Formats: sequence, structure tokens, C-alpha cells
Amino acid sequence: MKELSTALAAHLNGELTTLCELVKITRRDGAVVAFTNHDRDLVVDGVCYKADGAFSAGAMTQQLDMKTRDYDVVGLLDSAMIDGGEIEAGLYDHARIDVTMCNWADVSQGVLQVRRGWLGEIAMRGGQYTASLRGLHDLLSRRVGQTYTPECRYDCGDGRCGVNLAALMVSGSVTSVIDGRGFVDAARGEESGYFQDAKLTWVTGANAGASVEVSGWDNATQIFTLWLPMGRPIEVGDQYQVAAGCDKRFATCRARFNNAVNYGGFPHLPGIGRVMGYPS
Repeated sequence: MKELSTALAAHLNGELTTLCELVKITRRDGAVVAFTNHDRDLVVDGVCYKADGAFSAGAMTQQLDMKTRDYDVVGLLDSAMIDGGEIEAGLYDHARIDVTMCNWADVSQGVLQVRRGWLGEIAMRGGQYTASLRGLHDLLSRRVGQTYTPECRYDCGDGRCGVNLAALMVSGSVTSVIDGRGFVDAARGEESGYFQDAKLTWVTGANAGASVEVSGWDNATQIFTLWLPMGRPIEVGDQYQVAAGCDKRFATCRARFNNAVNYGGFPHLPGIGRVMGYPS
């Protein structure tokens, strides 16, 4: 049930309304950007909604079915207020979106909640950033329960895993750059594969605050390879933090983390070959 103030309700019931739409995007790090389709900036509940033309009133549609809809946020993501490098760095992935309406002639009347949800992962299509809006109905399409797999179903370091990643965290800095996905840290001496599938977080440099998964670590060449290129250039001297990686296999859990007792998979589960086998 939507809640609105008595004054705003009276305005909506009047013969003439002065309404506009507001869109507020809240990133996971707490940063907020806000837009309005009004012809001037509005300050509502302490948030400044910019009228930079990035949002149009016809961008949003309501559907009666339960399918995930592409919410027209292309214009929003191309706004001058949103840095393309921050999008590519993933800072807007799963950001919260609140769509409301207000009386621009008297913003003290409050707002009417129209829609809210979260941005899905953002992709580049046709030279523009596009994303879909995930609402509460999207939760109904998620898998409930757990599956039996040989690999661990836990995330390394979460409450069920029990590994203290903070104790395994190491710091380093870039000594040379290969490209947007690769760099060298000549001071590292861990065995090859030690950081594979780990999360690397940049502490300084143009990518500070951004995190990315490590695709591989080669001790012989001392090269880090990332799964995705960074949104901004990697520079020599950039500092990072990274903990040991986990490939979700039982042997790794036991040898690297000494955590076999909490392993979340079933390494001795018969595979499809055993199920489909027959006597010779």
C-alpha cells in the first residue's frame, strides 16, 4: 500500500496537478545521484534532484506479469553526473533505485513512491550503457534451497565457510603494467594459482575502491591476470589488497585453508558417469 501525505493526496484529487517524477540512485558505497524530469533542479528531503535531461517521463512502464523488465535507464547512465569509469568499475552494479513523484510547486507535501528496486549488472550495448531494474518480484524467481555439488557452495570467507580472509589479506603495489587486465608485482612470492578466483581491491590510484576477481596468478612471471579489465588505467605504484583465492575444490579447502570440516560441497558425490554406467 502506497503512503502519501494528506496535502499531496488533496493535490492529486484536484482538477490541476503540478507533478514531476524523481529518480534517486543509491550506490552500495552510499553515494547518491538523483534526477528529475522537471525543468529545474529540486531539493526534496535533503536530496538535490538534477534537471539535466537525463530522465524522461515516458521511460517507465508497469507490467502485470512477473517477468523482469528492462527499465529505461539508458539516459540516466549517460548523464554527465555519472562517470563512465565508475560504471565499468562496477560501482553502480546492484545500486538501489527509488522512483517517486512530487508536487514541484510545493515539495513540502512529500512524495509518492511509484517504484523501487535495484539495478542489475550494467552492460555496454550500441555505445550506451543499459541495465534492467530488479524489483521485489524478482526475488520470486530466485532459487530457494541448496543443491548438491562436488564443489563448495559457500562463498569463501562467509559465515558458513568460516575462513578468516582478513588474516590472509596481503598488500602490494604494481611494478609494471601489461594492459587493463594484467599487471606485475615483482615483490610477490606466493605459489602459482594462490590468488586465482580471489577478490582484489584497489587501495590507491584511479581505480581506488573498485574490486575485481583475479583470473590467475603466475609465480614465474609474477603476473596478475584479472577476469575483467579495469574501468580506468592501472598505473605503476597503484596499491592493492588481495587474499588467498578459493577454487571451491575440497583439496584446496583442506591444503590451503585447513578448513575441510566446513567444506560446503560433496566431493565424493557420484558423477553422471557413475549414474549412467552399466555392467560390462
